[in-house]
Amino acid sequence: MMTNYFDVIIVGSGPAGVSAAFPLVEAGLQVLMVDGGREASLTLSSQSYLSKRFEDEEQWKWVVGESFHALQKMDAVSPKLRVPAHDYVFDDFIAQNKIKAKNFVPVGSLAKGGLSNAWGCGVARLSTDELVDYPFPESEIAKSYETVTRRIGISGANDDDLSDYFGLDAWSQPPISMDLLHQRMFDQYASHKQELASLGFQMGRSRVAALSRNIDERKACDTSGNCLWGCHNKALYSAIDDLPSLMKHKNFFHKSGFIVDRVVKNNEDLAIEGHDAHEYMTFRASKILLAAGTLATTGLALRALKYESSVKLQSCPTAAFLLWQPKMLGAARADSFGLGQLSFSLKLPGDITAFGSTFSTLGIPMSEFIRHMPLSKRYSADLLRQLLSSCLVGNLFLPGNLSTTEVTVNADGEMNILGGYSSNVSGLMSDAAHRLRKSYWKVGALLMPMSFTQGLPGGDIHYSSTLPMQHNPTLGQTDANGELAGLAGVHVVDGACLSALTEKSHTLTIMANADRIGRILAKQIRGIN
Repeated sequence: MMTNYFDVIIVGSGPAGVSAAFPLVEAGLQVLMVDGGREASLTLSSQSYLSKRFEDEEQWKWVVGESFHALQKMDAVSPKLRVPAHDYVFDDFIAQNKIKAKNFVPVGSLAKGGLSNAWGCGVARLSTDELVDYPFPESEIAKSYETVTRRIGISGANDDDLSDYFGLDAWSQPPISMDLLHQRMFDQYASHKQELASLGFQMGRSRVAALSRNIDERKACDTSGNCLWGCHNKALYSAIDDLPSLMKHKNFFHKSGFIVDRVVKNNEDLAIEGHDAHEYMTFRASKILLAAGTLATTGLALRALKYESSVKLQSCPTAAFLLWQPKMLGAARADSFGLGQLSFSLKLPGDITAFGSTFSTLGIPMSEFIRHMPLSKRYSADLLRQLLSSCLVGNLFLPGNLSTTEVTVNADGEMNILGGYSSNVSGLMSDAAHRLRKSYWKVGALLMPMSFTQGLPGGDIHYSSTLPMQHNPTLGQTDANGELAGLAGVHVVDGACLSALTEKSHTLTIMANADRIGRILAKQIRGIN
């Protein structure tokens, strides 16, 4: 039977929450995890994407949705937000967190497993230089990187030009097989490395939290092309897959379907107050860990502090583009891995590095491309019908410190987000497009005219650093253990506490840092030096 008092309460069951939970539970502490409880309602098919598109007479139910979900989300930035199978991931997040945004795309989740139910699975490790802004030695997080990498399963290990950039190969599985377009491009890259290096361009296999070998009940990727729609093999990591392992511990308690309204501190007593579908409840603990995602965590923290000044939010400026390989025109459509297959790093002026990956167009509805074409829908469809099988789609990220986005929580608890980018972002994007056009042409791919499109602030969904870890934190910041200045005992363990946001995928660093903090707190609570 669940008690009312715990050693630790964790708010959120996403990647940060489960990563912090493991060391705490394994230390024997009484841990309660709460989340919004949204769950998938659609059953995932084991058929390949191409088979379903050719054979399923009722495919509209999972492409458009029985409630026409995809059509109702046509203004959403990412295709993931339009997939009917993922509607539960994002459902009601903005309303429950009282968010109002201007020039910013706010995304979060109330689902079990959080946003890891619908992420791109990109992973990377921060280098020694990239950790210089963090208030702890690199040695503290190195072990956590390894622990998390081995637990969730990462593929892509390859002795290539991005091995040092990703820093994960020692603990990773081999890459998932590439499609013919990516393989041809990678072969061409091997012959032009020196020329491409002069453009600041390096290419390698993508490192992704997707299995190329089985781990327990999760099966290796079968390249069915269903990555966007949901993986029946569970090859793509989701934090929800960690919950059964945590539930095996009698000292771990999971309260799903619980919305936290506020964090309360009275003298030494810490509590969360919130509601499920039936009643309002309070749970108390010695420590509270906020792992609800950057936006939700920021709201809970600032409301608890009664902090009404604005805080900076780092968000990566991003762009998308389409590549065409003329020599592959007429290539047959074939099932393939639907997430990043090749990645690149790109040196830009001002000692700035951009990062991105390329993806197969298979598994992405043609409508996602038509909506960006400068032609009528009819002629766009005719053109793409001929070209798409010889095309790849790519993305690009710049560092989050180029964001000028601000977040404010007013006295009524409403969160206001004003998005923006630094004035030099436009120039950096233009330079990046120029370098990518020249680089990809060297490997046999044409960056399609007018396809390089900059995203809106927040469209990257790489949010962080609203409550950054600092050596000497002030109100609204956190210390090396994520403890919130002005609210002792409350620790931030998700993206909100990152000291800085690089261009790299940041989820693995969030998880490693949460694991690191969990280990430290387990020792502190147990009184172990």
